[in-house]
Amino acid sequence: MLASRSWLSRPFRERSTQIFLGVLLAALAVVTLLNLVVPAGHPLHVSTYTVTLLGKYLSFALLAVALDLVWGYLGILSLGHGAFFALGGYAMGMYLMRQIGDRGVYGDPVLPDFMVFLDWDRLPWYWHGFDMAWFAFLMVLLAPGILALVFGFLAFRSRVTGVYLSIITQALTFALMLAFFRNEMGFGGNNGLTDFKELLGFDLRGDATRLGLFLASGVALALGYVLCRAIVASKLGRVSVACRDAEARTRFLGYRVERVQLFVFVVSAMLAGVAGALYVPQVGIINPGEFSPIFSIEVVLWVALGGRGTLYGAVIGALVVNYAKTVFTGVMPEAWLFALGGLFVVVTVLLPKGVAGLLETLRRRRDGEATETSAQGANS
Repeated sequence: MLASRSWLSRPFRERSTQIFLGVLLAALAVVTLLNLVVPAGHPLHVSTYTVTLLGKYLSFALLAVALDLVWGYLGILSLGHGAFFALGGYAMGMYLMRQIGDRGVYGDPVLPDFMVFLDWDRLPWYWHGFDMAWFAFLMVLLAPGILALVFGFLAFRSRVTGVYLSIITQALTFALMLAFFRNEMGFGGNNGLTDFKELLGFDLRGDATRLGLFLASGVALALGYVLCRAIVASKLGRVSVACRDAEARTRFLGYRVERVQLFVFVVSAMLAGVAGALYVPQVGIINPGEFSPIFSIEVVLWVALGGRGTLYGAVIGALVVNYAKTVFTGVMPEAWLFALGGLFVVVTVLLPKGVAGLLETLRRRRDGEATETSAQGANS
């Protein structure tokens, strides 16, 4: 029991975690106050549109943290984490679609509009249960978790590593994208799921609901970050790093590397699913485009820019890149991909350890100068 408490409380004793949580909670409080207290029209007022945009950024930040857990500490470059993100989003979207309209005759569920358009006469079996919030929220975790469990079991047991594993993860998300584009799948085809109305009885178009989703995204990011820090700081995290740096030697020492890889991979997939579930009600749509390999590659760029193997660097990268994307697509939409590619080249050449690595270098330099100054003062 004491060991369990120590494992859970260890991240809160780390200075980096304390700073991250402090900055995040302060940002949530400031945005909330500026939205609720400051009147509209005031220069400091944060509009509901901005709140929704920030909530989307926080969802992406949680996805980046999930990827950094497997790439930064396990050494697995997943080019398919967008699949887990999209599955969590679709689970939430199915619940939101089931909240539209009343029950039919004898309690039969009302069909979504796209099913009516395609002349479906009954709800598919895999849609049943999504009218209940607890079931939908459970599927947000189970859908990506089960996919990661099956995929990871087959891949890690076969000892597929390196670029081959990356290619397979990309093929996985591409295959799912093609499947979800088909109307016969029952997920809305290329249009996806949209036109949501309510979430847990609250109007999704309401300002209070939008603010609540923003806060929920912030809390989920904080909890996801702490969970990842707890894993990294534990014995499991040390074994994960050993698997990353010397997998063969770790196996020789008697560790079941594939079990470590599978557990961390499944946890990461579940976190990505939660990020997708928070993303969907804020943007109002989920379609097969979220399965696109390009999106998964973009997530990798977030982590690379922020600095992999740090967790907080992944958050920085997700926020910076997505803010830049919002600005560029509003001013020069056709230039965004060129800017993104150029940014990645600059970071790779000048900041191989990302923004987090630059901050760590500056901190060490500052501490070294302070130590040298103290030594000179003592000698004098």
